Amino acid sequence: MAPFSRRDFFEQLLHGCVFPTAQQGLEQIWVLLVICLACRVLWRLALPSHFKHLLTIAGGFFCLHHFFQLQMVWVVLLSLLCYLVLFLCRRSPHRGVLLSVTVLIYLLMGEMHMVDTVSWHKMRGAQMIVAMKAVSLGFDVDRGTIRSIPSPVEFMGYVYFVGTVIFGPWISFTGYLQAVKGRPLSLRWFWKVCRSLGLCIGCLLVSTCISPYLFPYFIPLYGDRLLRKWLRAYESASSFHFSNYFVGFLSEVTATLSGAGFTEEKENIQWDLTASRPLNVEIPRSMVEVVTSWNLPMSRWLHSYVFKNAVQLGMFHAIIVTYAASALLHGLSFHLAAVLLSLGFITYVEHVLRKRLAEIFSACILSKKCPPNCTHRHKKGLLLTLTNILFGVLAIVHLTYLGSLFDSESDDVEEEGYGMSHTVHKWSELSWAGHWLTFACWVFYRLIL
Repeated sequence: MAPFSRRDFFEQLLHGCVFPTAQQGLEQIWVLLVICLACRVLWRLALPSHFKHLLTIAGGFFCLHHFFQLQMVWVVLLSLLCYLVLFLCRRSPHRGVLLSVTVLIYLLMGEMHMVDTVSWHKMRGAQMIVAMKAVSLGFDVDRGTIRSIPSPVEFMGYVYFVGTVIFGPWISFTGYLQAVKGRPLSLRWFWKVCRSLGLCIGCLLVSTCISPYLFPYFIPLYGDRLLRKWLRAYESASSFHFSNYFVGFLSEVTATLSGAGFTEEKENIQWDLTASRPLNVEIPRSMVEVVTSWNLPMSRWLHSYVFKNAVQLGMFHAIIVTYAASALLHGLSFHLAAVLLSLGFITYVEHVLRKRLAEIFSACILSKKCPPNCTHRHKKGLLLTLTNILFGVLAIVHLTYLGSLFDSESDDVEEEGYGMSHTVHKWSELSWAGHWLTFACWVFYRLIL
């Protein structure tokens, strides 16, 4: 038999993966895109506001049924429960906390097999968006950002907003009201939709057709057994990363197509919704930058409604509480909880270590890039650049280590979640390097404190 040449491989990849994947991806989302565009056009009409809310509820229900069929009842139940609590506690100054407890109990009951695992995991993203919207609304009412509790139609319109009900992203209640007003159609709006859709499909193709074959065919690197394990881990992490970017750019498409995700200065409208920044993740400055760039709307939500409320416990405790809240929203999956809680320790140690080094050397080597008017004496220089590159390489090692868990062997495993044995096996293959590096950085930080 003739050997399988690189040309044969690329032809097979193109016709056997790239074209079918792009076609299947568009077939899966075209109905959602049409509903988003229809709502966008209808909102431009001079319709009563309550009728616009009813339209978005109808569109959201249709999309939920299209993707989840009768299993959508669990998402509907969560939204009804949230509004019931919000109404019953309308005179309480702690509506955000009460809604958070309600959501937590509901999600825990669902995870404890109130619903079969596969069905529950399929709806996890939609449930997470409903939970985030309800909790943020409760805290915004408590803080006076929103003057009064919305009517049932307004609340349900916000929760089932067709542009975010399936893939997100989280938007505030104020952002939803601005979208329903119906801003004019424009070339900038159309370009934003087309650009995000192109990036969305591109990320899907990289995740499905390129990352799994990254080093054997595209970048043929070879070495000893340990190096091959790390290269394989990087391939798994890369595939997982781009699947996340795919969802992020798709959420930009649906939200923008339905009229959300813009900033307005005077009469100038900028369609600038950004769900993630892939370059900041793949070529990172720090792990702190990675976690904020991974999912910008969720990062803002966690900072505004979890971290700020927990910061009185202390910086370390607030960070752990924030990552624990993120883990609970993502579901009681051992591997996700392990990754998110590990991220909490990694980002905390990195933050305090770089902060201490920046104080000692008065240099711009913080986890986040310093503003131009910072007080550090050393703003540029070869040593400073090398130090930041070193921390960037360390971040890539951490990303590879954490992303190695997402090497799915079968669809069933991906739907039901990875168990403890899978997590321990994958990290032990890499000698628990990420945790040992974090521990070493913490010891170094304590020595120079």
